[in-house]
Amino acid sequence: MKSLLITASALALAFAAAPAVAQHQHMPGMTMPMPETKPAEKKPAPTVPARPAPSAETPMPMDHSQTGQMPMEGMQHGEHAAHEMQMTGALGPYPMERESSGTAWQPDASEHSGLHVTSGDWTLMAHGTLNLVYDHQSSPRGDDKAFASGMLMGTARRPLGNGTLQFKAMLSPDPLMGKSGYPLLVASGETANGRDRLVDRQHPHDFFMELSASVSQNIGKDSSLFVYAALPGEPAFGPPAFMHREAILDSPEAPISHHWLDSTHISFGVLTAGLVVGNVKAEVSRFNGREPDQHRWNIETGALDSTAVRLSWNPSRTLSLQGSWGHFTDPEQLEPGVDQKRWSASALYAREIAPGWKLAGTLAWGRKTIHDHKDDAYVAEASVKHAGWTVFGRGEMTENRELVEDPEEHGPAYRVGKASLGAVRDFRIGKDLSIGAGGLFAVNFVPDALAPLYGGNHPTGAMGFIRIKLD
Repeated sequence: MKSLLITASALALAFAAAPAVAQHQHMPGMTMPMPETKPAEKKPAPTVPARPAPSAETPMPMDHSQTGQMPMEGMQHGEHAAHEMQMTGALGPYPMERESSGTAWQPDASEHSGLHVTSGDWTLMAHGTLNLVYDHQSSPRGDDKAFASGMLMGTARRPLGNGTLQFKAMLSPDPLMGKSGYPLLVASGETANGRDRLVDRQHPHDFFMELSASVSQNIGKDSSLFVYAALPGEPAFGPPAFMHREAILDSPEAPISHHWLDSTHISFGVLTAGLVVGNVKAEVSRFNGREPDQHRWNIETGALDSTAVRLSWNPSRTLSLQGSWGHFTDPEQLEPGVDQKRWSASALYAREIAPGWKLAGTLAWGRKTIHDHKDDAYVAEASVKHAGWTVFGRGEMTENRELVEDPEEHGPAYRVGKASLGAVRDFRIGKDLSIGAGGLFAVNFVPDALAPLYGGNHPTGAMGFIRIKLD
């Protein structure tokens, strides 16, 4: 199965990077409103009667909010009927915009841009971002570093029965950072060298962030069953991974709450089954609970020894809610035999607040239980976009036992926080390519007990970056 996932996902990326293979489709922004009714219950609008497939002279309407169909500019008469299908989600009969990382949901009003290509029954999509970042973190525990981060994601999907087959691949340049990752005050997490826990640093992610396949079958007008398998991939726990949350995906800085909320987004072995009924989704995962090891270029294997359960609900097109629970078997390489239980709840929001103005937000909570210790994390994120500008911010707090190293066990929980604010300006340099420049400034909050280590209660950090986006 591993070879099937890698081969299929590589094909998806190859097709997406070569628009000449098939007819090129561009879906700019895909942020137009969808109707409040359940997508599966919609009937074709009476103003759009059945007619022959459009040609270059008779393009299809561009009003996605009424038709729910992907634009097919330049499609030739008589091409396969699959090209006229409604672009519903890969996991069920709801708007495609609802799907985020792994099997997680986001608001239907979320952005869903990218390069789109069709080839026979297949729809191929790709998007990605490459950040070149200079990072300065003050205080005696800080450091300076230049590094590259980002991701390239490709999907290939086609109808199968009365549902959808999808392959997905996501790659990251993070291993180029080296084993020390990059400086990030009051953050902590897994090891990157097999010996030491990274403290006041963010670890690099693996080169293979996701190689997955999913199959869904509709069992009613607004319901479906699905199965998702990945090596690696994301189990049914927490909100979408931070690099996919619209409120903060423009920031090159990882959240310090990462290991409470969404560090499972790269799990080397995931099997998820789910049921969708209208705007509600229930799913359960068995997965390999061990965090990735220090070898960031390879694919690991392990027993599916951990369990996660998630319930998601989109009460409106602008809001997505989830609650989840997970039992993680032996997750930390440096703490063999120590299991964890985690809880998570989140609300994601997205809407156009005025013509050309887009607002997105996140509120999330996570709890990590190790032995008898229950440690919480809270995060609030927001962004506003207009005319090529994006202003973004994040505030978060964690109860962290790893900031002062104790060779025997976790030390006391220190309540620490971070607030960051940044902006980026993007410039279109091609139909599917843009370049941007931005920066952020962060203030950290540490208690008096840690202040001597950080040179005060409010050490600061800053990042400047340029980026290239395929969208």
